[in-house]
Amino acid sequence: MSRTAVQTENRNRRYALIDSIRGITLLSMICYHGIWDLVYIYGLKWSWYKGSAAYIWQQSICWTFIFLSGFCWPLGKKPVKRGLLVLGGSVLVTTVTCLIMPESRVIFGVLSLIGSCMLLMIPLNKLLKMIPSEAGSFFSLLLFVLTRNINRGFLGFEAFNLIKLPGEWYRGMVATYLGFTAPDFFSTDYFSLFPWLFLFIGGYYLSHIFIKRNLFNISLFQWNFAPFSIPGRYSFWIYLLHQPVLYLACFCIFQLL
Repeated sequence: MSRTAVQTENRNRRYALIDSIRGITLLSMICYHGIWDLVYIYGLKWSWYKGSAAYIWQQSICWTFIFLSGFCWPLGKKPVKRGLLVLGGSVLVTTVTCLIMPESRVIFGVLSLIGSCMLLMIPLNKLLKMIPSEAGSFFSLLLFVLTRNINRGFLGFEAFNLIKLPGEWYRGMVATYLGFTAPDFFSTDYFSLFPWLFLFIGGYYLSHIFIKRNLFNISLFQWNFAPFSIPGRYSFWIYLLHQPVLYLACFCIFQLL
């Protein structure tokens, strides 16, 4: 069976393992955001949450979501519809937070990033498929590492700043969307196109490696644990609803105390 035929077959199947990983990450995110509400909205004193361990927890969530979204892109159908749906969700989140709670507003959040990546991959797909998957995966992840600190004005990764970028690049909302964050920009959830597009593409290439080597047919991909896989199937809708539910739950708890 040709690679194209295998990819078409994969688009008509659902993999319980992928849903389960997404569900685990989703539940981890809900816990993280629940604590965020308690600490930053209700003033809970918990120094651990502002330390490096909580930062690693937060990064594990967003890295997994973005990489997995890229991994699933070649497996999905109707990329325009899916991309517009996710992008529309980001517009809804931005509108609601700016109107109701501007001090916790979300501009260029993770849904904005993932929706943008989904749509950008439509014209990029033909170009990226010309690059061997192994090389594409390596270099896209390398570019992610090298541009990880772009929001802070540097090329580099985390504590390692390699090259300082020109300050005049960091002006305006378009530059901020791309990753050159304007000094006066504020968002409680900010994921610019760069460096995160490279992580998305890394997932895309890994998926093609799996397709090429026929790895989706191994029994592991059908591993199913309903408490994780079911929420993983509906991660987009749960993401949209989880913060209002958390806010309401916290409000009710603190009203009763």
